[in-house]
Amino acid sequence: MEILLVIAFLFFIGSCIGWGIEVLYRRFISDSNPERKWINPGFLVGPYLPLYGFSLASLFLMSLIPVNFIKGELLQKLFLFVIMSVVITFIEYIAGLIFIKGMKIKLWDYSNEWCNFQGIICPKYTLYWMMLSAIYYFIIHPQIIDAVYWLTQHLMFSFVIGFFYGVITVDFFYSMKIMAKIRAFARENRVEVRLEEFKSEIRRRNEEHKAKISFILAIKAEESVFVSSLKGYLEREKEKRRK
Repeated sequence: MEILLVIAFLFFIGSCIGWGIEVLYRRFISDSNPERKWINPGFLVGPYLPLYGFSLASLFLMSLIPVNFIKGELLQKLFLFVIMSVVITFIEYIAGLIFIKGMKIKLWDYSNEWCNFQGIICPKYTLYWMMLSAIYYFIIHPQIIDAVYWLTQHLMFSFVIGFFYGVITVDFFYSMKIMAKIRAFARENRVEVRLEEFKSEIRRRNEEHKAKISFILAIKAEESVFVSSLKGYLEREKEKRRK
């Protein structure tokens, strides 16, 4: 039971920290945001990205793998980091594939990255995952793991975790209702909707209508703006194909 509470907490922490990393990355580094605006990443409303939560929980479990069968501490660490990055890349691929096949929505698009596979994964971001794995293993894991086990023995910890999962569950069903509208549009017009581009289209339409732009509710808009954004996105896709 204790190990399950630890994993639940790491999922919570990873989801929130990952959201912060993505917000800063998209604001200051990402080429897909030339306007350098603040963007709420992912498809959920709140400040969390489940992909990072699953990844952090996986890193914790993989850090427990004994690698004594490999001679040399350096080789042991390198082997562990490679395994970690491969597993997290696999999680990223499965998550991306589920939305593309099931929802006709691309949460991210690596199509312009070198040696990408289906625009979902690529060596560049696998290297990033390896770097994050090293940071977790050397810096984060030794510092927090004892504290996390200590927290699992206190009632307030369970309350916070329960509250988080209650909020994220409500958020998930709310966001999936919006995704369902996008999926219906994508299937009707036989296109794949790139979520970040669609968010940009909503932001542009909101500016045209002088509507208040919400950082958190990045894919929520008035029905007229939402529909016009979908149509605008489709026109842009047709224009790209003609070129």
